[in-house]
Amino acid sequence: MRRGREGLELRVDGTLASLHRPGQGVTGVVWWTLAAPILLVPRRRRRVLLLGLGGGSVGRAVRALDPAAEIVGVERNTDVLRLARDHLELDRLRFELVMGDALEYLHHERRRFDLIVEDLFVGPSRSVRKPDWLLDEGYPLIGRRRRAQGVVVSNTIHEMPGVVRAMRALGGRIVSFDVRGHWNRIVAGGPGLPPPVRLRQVFRGHPSLARILPRLAVRSRG
Repeated sequence: MRRGREGLELRVDGTLASLHRPGQGVTGVVWWTLAAPILLVPRRRRRVLLLGLGGGSVGRAVRALDPAAEIVGVERNTDVLRLARDHLELDRLRFELVMGDALEYLHHERRRFDLIVEDLFVGPSRSVRKPDWLLDEGYPLIGRRRRAQGVVVSNTIHEMPGVVRAMRALGGRIVSFDVRGHWNRIVAGGPGLPPPVRLRQVFRGHPSLARILPRLAVRSRG
């Protein structure tokens, strides 16, 4: 944990995992972008799965966008969860917390979700990457946990082409969000996902998302 210019930072192996300003919503454009597709799911009571919860920044954005959502967060790093609870007000967000490995969780979970956010990385900041099992074994399991009109979202840095290929096998439209000023490229996929023009209209209609829209390049990936 350290206090940075924009708030309280939780870093894991040199990578910024969460940013928190006590009493305020999450401020990072990447986390808002990962959470934003919750607005595309036309259900009164949405269920959300966060794979790689970290300090809860994506979940904090989901909670701001949909206060009634049922949110399950999976995180294997016990130190990260302890710090998030002690310093980032994680318990106030009303998550169902699962302390364990994401692959093992996907093998055993039987519920289905309206939004699945895959934010899984391993390794230090200079060589951070997706887990070896994710693209070949993980994405078919993720697809089984997605509801019929649900959306899967992935936070990528180097592996966007591989994630796009894995999502194509799940069916539906695929859209990417390049985040200006960051290496991150967000990929979203699902049968009910609208084209980029419509996505920008949805984002423009929400105050928090309208503020980040100028920093996003939205493109269709098939």
